[in-house]
Order: sequence, then C-alpha cells, then structure tokens
Amino acid sequence: MENAGRRRFLTLCLGGVAAAGAAAGAWPVFRYLAPRAAGDSGAKVKIPEKDVPEGGAKFFEFAGASAVLIRKRGGELAALSAVCTHLGCIVQWQREKQEFLCPCHAGRFTAEGAVISGPPPKALEKLPFTVADGTVTIG
Repeated sequence: MENAGRRRFLTLCLGGVAAAGAAAGAWPVFRYLAPRAAGDSGAKVKIPEKDVPEGGAKFFEFAGASAVLIRKRGGELAALSAVCTHLGCIVQWQREKQEFLCPCHAGRFTAEGAVISGPPPKALEKLPFTVADGTVTIG
C-alpha cells in the first residue's frame, strides 16, 4: 500500500516535469508562428529630405518592419516596404539599375515596387508619406 502512494506521487511529479518540458519546447514554436502584434499603428517616421540623394535610398524601420525611402532619378520620392512579398527577405536597392533586388531568390522590383521578375507574388507595399519643410514624414 505504501508503494502505491509513492508510485502515484512519482507519476504525478514525472507528469508535471513532462508537461513543463512540453510547454517550454512549444513556446518558441508558437512565438515563431504567431503573427506579430500590430503595435503602435499611429507611429510616424521623420527623415530629412537631404538624407536621400538623387538615385539613392534610405532604409529605416517602420511599424516593426524594414522600409525604404528612395529618390528616383528626376527627384521623385517613393516610400515602400523593404520586405519581399515572396519569403520576407529584405530587398536591396540597386542604384545603377534603379530597381530593387531580393537576395534570396533574385526577385526584382521597379522603383515603384512593381514585380519585374522572379517568384514574388505581388508588389512591395507602398507607404503613405508627406514632404514639408525639408522633412519627409512616413506614416
């Protein structure tokens, strides 16, 4: 009878340790697969207009993800998400070609974010921006 009590106690302890181990192993998987919280959707990023030379790009973080402000040849500005729509890699600005290249699978995008070639299923997301007093405000 005394052994039955010990066995039950040991079984409960072993079950508790197993449950804690399973939870500790499942938590990182859950955090990886769960979507990110939206965070502060009203956040704005301000960049001095002079920081973006003609034909150049300025990468920054916006709403928890990479974004880019480019000045096309001719002076026109564009603000886009820098996250490739294929697998989420960060695109690179190719100044000489005036286009974006995704280093993961060679997806190419125009300066406006439209898909030129490769596996990306859709264009880069355009971000709203305004220009006032030499400052570009994104968001």
